[in-house]
Amino acid sequence: MSHEISTRILLRELADGSPDDELTFDLILDSFRHRSYGLFLLIVLIPVFIPIPAGQGGFSGLLIALIGAQMLWQMEHPWVPKLIGQKTFKRSHVINFQRTFDRWLGYIEKLCKPRYEYAFDHTWARAFSGLLLVLLGLLLALPIPLTNYPFGLIILAFSLGFIERDGILLGLGWVFGIAEIAVLFEFSGLIIQMLEKFLAYLF
Repeated sequence: MSHEISTRILLRELADGSPDDELTFDLILDSFRHRSYGLFLLIVLIPVFIPIPAGQGGFSGLLIALIGAQMLWQMEHPWVPKLIGQKTFKRSHVINFQRTFDRWLGYIEKLCKPRYEYAFDHTWARAFSGLLLVLLGLLLALPIPLTNYPFGLIILAFSLGFIERDGILLGLGWVFGIAEIAVLFEFSGLIIQMLEKFLAYLF
């Protein structure tokens, strides 16, 4: 598959317009269907890195899990329920994200190129990516302290890997994703205690 357009350009195209414009997930999927999995992951990650109303981080995690489940089932393009597809968000969030990470994406793109593309086309490889995204998304949706950025960076590697068709970058996402999941399961008892205290504080 040809390397048509970079992540930075995709993000700049989405950020181009009035900050008050409202975007929908359906609009993004229709506009960039040829790279919709990677771009959808990138857009869903915005609440993880940019402060917006409470609860959106958990919403992002559930959407990431939904994306992973569809990859696991070998769907060619992501599908979202109508309720989610028509959910609106301000272009200003995309603009803030683009301004924050544009320089860093530039550094990453100098190292990225289409390679080991069977990692994106092979059935078992796609299923493995999907399974990891399901697990990472569900864990991201939980109110576990100090995990948003580590999970976000790992899923960002998945996103950029799919957009750039870079199998090495995707492989790094696999390695760090497995490591992060293993660490959380190792300390699962402590995490459960922290969650119980958090819920007790809320209720």
